[in-house]
Amino acid sequence: MNFIGDLHVHSKFSRATSKSLDLENLYVFSQLKGITVVGTGDCTHPGWFSEIREKLVPAEKGLLRLRKDIEKACDRQVPEICRGPVRFILQSEISNIYKKDGKTRKNHNLVFFPDRATAGRFNQKLDSIGNIKSDGRPIFGLEARNLLEILLEVDDSAFFVPAHIWTPWFLLLGSKSGFDSIEACFEDLSDYIFAVETGLSSDPEMNWRVSQLDRMTLISNSDAHSPAKLGREANIFNTELDYQSIRKAIADGDGKSFAGTIEFYPEQGKYHFDGHRKCKVRLDPSETQKRDGLCPVCGKALTLGASYRVEMLADRKPQHHPKNKVPFLKMVPLVDILSEIFQVGPGSKKVLGGYEHALKTLGPEFAILKDLDAAALNQAGIPFLADAIMRMRAGDIQISGGYDGEFGVVKIFSPDEREKISGQPLLFQVPAIKKVRPQRRATTDNRPLNKSGPADKKPERIVKKPIIKNIKLNNDQERAVLSTHQHLLIVAGPGTGKTLTLTHRIARLIRDQGIAGHRILAVTFTNKAAREMRTRLVGILGIENDLPEVGTFHAFCFQQLKSIFTGEHIRIIPDRDRDQLLQEALSTAKKEGLSSKHDFRYFRDGIIQAKQNLQGPEDLLDKLSQETAIRELKKVYACYQDLLKRQNPYDFEDLIFMTVRQLDQDRLFREKLESKFRHIYVDEYQDINYGQYRLVKALNTANGSLCAIGDPDQSIYGFRGSDRRYFNRFTEDFPGAAVIRLTRNYRSSNTILKAAYQVIQQDRSGGDRLRLYLMWFKRNGHFAKNEISESEVSNEYSKNQTEFHPRVQG
Repeated sequence: MNFIGDLHVHSKFSRATSKSLDLENLYVFSQLKGITVVGTGDCTHPGWFSEIREKLVPAEKGLLRLRKDIEKACDRQVPEICRGPVRFILQSEISNIYKKDGKTRKNHNLVFFPDRATAGRFNQKLDSIGNIKSDGRPIFGLEARNLLEILLEVDDSAFFVPAHIWTPWFLLLGSKSGFDSIEACFEDLSDYIFAVETGLSSDPEMNWRVSQLDRMTLISNSDAHSPAKLGREANIFNTELDYQSIRKAIADGDGKSFAGTIEFYPEQGKYHFDGHRKCKVRLDPSETQKRDGLCPVCGKALTLGASYRVEMLADRKPQHHPKNKVPFLKMVPLVDILSEIFQVGPGSKKVLGGYEHALKTLGPEFAILKDLDAAALNQAGIPFLADAIMRMRAGDIQISGGYDGEFGVVKIFSPDEREKISGQPLLFQVPAIKKVRPQRRATTDNRPLNKSGPADKKPERIVKKPIIKNIKLNNDQERAVLSTHQHLLIVAGPGTGKTLTLTHRIARLIRDQGIAGHRILAVTFTNKAAREMRTRLVGILGIENDLPEVGTFHAFCFQQLKSIFTGEHIRIIPDRDRDQLLQEALSTAKKEGLSSKHDFRYFRDGIIQAKQNLQGPEDLLDKLSQETAIRELKKVYACYQDLLKRQNPYDFEDLIFMTVRQLDQDRLFREKLESKFRHIYVDEYQDINYGQYRLVKALNTANGSLCAIGDPDQSIYGFRGSDRRYFNRFTEDFPGAAVIRLTRNYRSSNTILKAAYQVIQQDRSGGDRLRLYLMWFKRNGHFAKNEISESEVSNEYSKNQTEFHPRVQG
């Protein structure tokens, strides 16, 4: 029997995966793709394993299928021409992070099971070692070799495959934390490894250059984090449909029962080339070697991709073909081909409408991409689809290669050819896009309403007057509200109408440009400020639905972490519990030999500062200078993180730290937020710390807009790592940004302002100024809300008076 298998997927219980990644959608999308056997993904997670027990029933020996009633309901979502049998194979991915030979190793490994009883016994073993509940892909401080030993002890018919072996960060042979050979990792158990997963950024031809892999079967899978990503890579089998036949075919790798693989073009993979995403630097291995692995822009070490590592370990020339090679096909996903034809994003209504039509007309995606001839493809009525697929099969395409977490971009047609395509009528109807229209109102400039709905990519439409009746904006405020610059910095001292200006500018986007409220993000530092902003927007717009997302940095990050860690209760511990854990961590470190003259507060402040600067324990030696002190801090920090991991809470600083790391490491999560929030507003920009700065930078895209407002002379959050230098370098970070100053103070007369300035300048002792600071914190409720104590304000002030400037207002 000839069939396609995608044996590495995830579930909704894994971090950074779609909430729709359930068994029903795996079943539906497997049929749409033309996949017969699909991995269950995440069968080590108790919640997911429970769903597997509930919804799947035994099929052919060692395989599972959906219950008949669920299958019947799901089949209604699949075009009849695409329907076919779907079987599940029990599979999970496990992350091993450990030290070996003086180096931190981070390897991801796949495990496969012949039945649910075996998977259950394996889960019990893992549960006694670490936490299998926190993530669909659990993390263990366990050597990969020892994990393999546990699997073999449970059942020797289970099998183990190192995952995406060339990926820099989490892999067997990658540049960041891998090994130079399979034997170095698995030692005496190396013979039990008979296959490796090559990953999206390499193909078999690249792997054939490394002779140590000759005895391995090179398998390929999608590692899907959403149902639509199924089948990006897959395996072709010609064997019986059962677990043992599939296992034997992979073990033999003879090109007959294991008939080949379906591959991404490796250049499309996000770690194919070397580079720095932040510096927009992409290099091939030869260029990297010439530069000693350093970025030509910032001088830091490049992220070395799959091509580089293959080059380093290769003992054969390019294009080497072994005698018993297993064939492979390179393909571009159908949505990417349609995106190139229509010149819109792969997630657009037009592309998804074309995809649905093609499947209804022609059959499953793999049949379209690899089997149908040009005449059959033309039946879909999509201009140039047949030509595009024929070019893709022949390799007649251009790809801007992926690097440092960025996927490569496929180009099939020249600009002249695309112009011809744009003039060709479609022979099918693209589903209509529902338009969100702004509420009807009288316009302020006698022009008709924009009836085209949201227009996120259009430049701001200039209006002649402010949109709010009965509130007169001064000239500077009006300039700020009406500015059409992509990026804008508003310098505004106390009493100059910051909130008024900011909310009017947001309201203009919604009312005059038709931008949907949910595409706008506004962040500030206190819940009080966020509530005031929301209240004003409701008053200005006269609506309470589809308002912008308004909140503090930490509240925003909390919501994002909840969306990532689906099914996991996100618990933030209060400071007193954090301190108790830190005390316990310090005691643990002392029992393990730590001898330090520093007290508890030194370690608490050091860990808080490290997290604000996005540093884990492993990063400290690279950043700080006092070697002995750093080793001590690193030890206590590591113990503290271990306690957090065991008890499964997060501390306050983790919110921003973890969100930024997720944005850096997870392309899907980053793209989701980038596409959602196209207009970002930051209040009190002078108070952001490094983590918040990185968050703002990560969320802002080339097509997005950023508006920041604040005053560098009003920075108050030095105790939380704020640095007004980020305010002062705004125009460097966002080239072309405009700067507008609000100078008119509505809160105090000029006489009072001048007198106050003179008093503060003359008060070199700082005593009166400190009393003013304490009064301001008390008046604004910070002490009552336990955001900061009087002693912390006093201590911070006494440590660095020149950098600590609270907003003393009115």
